[in-house]
Amino acid sequence: MTASGPAVAPPDVLAAPGGIDPSAPIARANPVTKLAVSVVISIALLLSVDPVSAGVMLVIELLALPWCGLSAATLWRRTWILPAGALPAVAATAVYGVDSGALLWSWGPFEVSDGSLASAVAIGLRVLAIGLPGVVLLSTTDPTDLADALGQRMRLPSRFVLSALAAMRLFGVLAEEWTALTMARRARGIGGGGPIARLRDLGGRLFALLVLAIRRGSVLATTMESRGFGTDRRRTWARPSSFAVGDLVLIVATLAAAVLAIGAAVRLGYWNLILV
Repeated sequence: MTASGPAVAPPDVLAAPGGIDPSAPIARANPVTKLAVSVVISIALLLSVDPVSAGVMLVIELLALPWCGLSAATLWRRTWILPAGALPAVAATAVYGVDSGALLWSWGPFEVSDGSLASAVAIGLRVLAIGLPGVVLLSTTDPTDLADALGQRMRLPSRFVLSALAAMRLFGVLAEEWTALTMARRARGIGGGGPIARLRDLGGRLFALLVLAIRRGSVLATTMESRGFGTDRRRTWARPSSFAVGDLVLIVATLAAAVLAIGAAVRLGYWNLILV
């Protein structure tokens, strides 16, 4: 990370994860720009709970996906959690939301009306529209590039940035440790039996992973301190993080999309500012 270290290859020649095209217009944007895009979209959609603004924003995001550099398989693998997480919220809102309008379905204490169904659709679209940019945009960002941008462009403390980068890099290591623990316990005949035995085995693996994570964190913290990462002196960066014309275009396009989504909701009479 420092200028005194060995030469580092430019970001455009680093190996990209499978299914991601780093040369795509949105993929090669500055990480701070990508974060700004997610923040602008989130603020625009959090101001109101209505299906129009969320739906318009979601359509715009889907139209922009070809410029994100994600293949269809990679996109589904990284975003399937969004619809899976939205479904419970939609179901709960439809059943327990404020009833208004005609009654559509009833079973005992559970009722679905026009009003609760409309609120459920709005909640579902809102979850998808807010979550999709964060998942897609951050999927195209290398953690080191993100740390460079946070330290150089946003002027965040280097100690915090480098610690966060080290933690992000450890996620992959912990995933490998989890796989190794599972295979080792199976080789020893541990974990078989009924649901109670499997639940006990899961608890044992989680505890073992926690111990490994604490040990790795302690060793990493000591190593980073010994190499001067904890100093308060001004740090230099090996790879410069800069803004380009494409970053400005992306920000302007995001603001225009937010205005269009809110304007459509206001024009059709669905805008409902939740701050008042």
